[in-house]
Amino acid sequence: MILFRVGKLIDGTGAPPLDGAALLLDGDRIVAVGRQADIAAPEGAEVIEASDSTLIPGLIDVHVHLAYSGRPDLRQFRAELVDLNYASIALRAAHYARQTLRSGFTAVRDMHAPGGTIIDLRDAVNAGHVEGPRIMACGMGLTVTGGHMDQGGFADHVSFRDFTAPCDGPDGFRKGVRTQMRRGADFIKVNPCVGSRKDPDRKPYRYEMTPAEMRAACEEAHEMGFHVGAHTSGGPPLRAAVEAGCDTIEHGHWIDDETLDLMAERGTFLVPTLLVNKTSSAYTANDPNASWGVKRWGENSLDAMWERLSRARAHGVRIGSGSDAGFLLDHGPSSLGEMECLVEGGFSPVEAISAATATNADIMELEAGRLLPGKLADLVLVAGDPSQDLSVLRDNEKKTVFLGGKQIE
Repeated sequence: MILFRVGKLIDGTGAPPLDGAALLLDGDRIVAVGRQADIAAPEGAEVIEASDSTLIPGLIDVHVHLAYSGRPDLRQFRAELVDLNYASIALRAAHYARQTLRSGFTAVRDMHAPGGTIIDLRDAVNAGHVEGPRIMACGMGLTVTGGHMDQGGFADHVSFRDFTAPCDGPDGFRKGVRTQMRRGADFIKVNPCVGSRKDPDRKPYRYEMTPAEMRAACEEAHEMGFHVGAHTSGGPPLRAAVEAGCDTIEHGHWIDDETLDLMAERGTFLVPTLLVNKTSSAYTANDPNASWGVKRWGENSLDAMWERLSRARAHGVRIGSGSDAGFLLDHGPSSLGEMECLVEGGFSPVEAISAATATNADIMELEAGRLLPGKLADLVLVAGDPSQDLSVLRDNEKKTVFLGGKQIE
């Protein structure tokens, strides 16, 4: 057993920090939380005295791509996987997973990787072969032929095996769901709608999947007990994704009030991916090869994402924290950067921590994310007070991470 005596404890529920707090864990579970005066040290328990530190739940990022490097040059990013075997991708991803864990993120949801690489990494972590956070993996994202996650542009003689998962028609998407589940996926990723750069001022979004395809994918996944995450941009295609039953809306720059009400009513989560939006918009603004439409879409999406975030909160939509690390963003620090963007968008630091812990744990259906009795002992002990300034979480030397009650060295 381990007893923590800390200056401050943030439990992840959104409640105010507790001063002079104590937390007792036994094995991989929390057994007691409260004031130091109310929790005695059991005989033989290890006691950690940290009066200048804050204890928070292990952080969670619900939108990452561990298979990708986050290289800031999109052309190199596209080309790099041509040079790597899937085994090499998985080994590199193990490094990124470790990097993410050391940053205080004890769980991640991986939103697409080729060849089942992150499913295999998850299994290796669970078996204790490599060290990393708890991983929830979708396998490959489902997309229409030539869609967002099946982009062309390669030479005619180039072919890939298990690189993308194109599907067409309702039956095609049902088969796609079954195929990813057979491979060992934990949930399903679909691409119902994407950004449109042809007329970014009037119509910055378009359908990729048909409503019938969306319904088929959701019905099949839900029948098997798995949730569906949806890559979206906005407008009527996004509403169709919500109506079809998608459980999380990723990105979702343009959402009208009626759709936000529907999301709140159904319990559909929004994962706004603010940092990658800022980063990609800046990238395209400075890219001499980017078209006017691409640049304009980036400008418009920046304005839309902040305005949408405020309205989503006002309508009662639950908002998670997902960085999209791996796409133009590095692993670990970028996950913290997403939390800082939530604060920039109007969240308090405690609310941002709650989004990255309790809300994200609910998205992943994890028994973690809250410092409450019975929950998994995924913890971060940090010198300083993140309820006042999230930047204290950026220094790994000032953090001690515990995964299932075990300290990460």
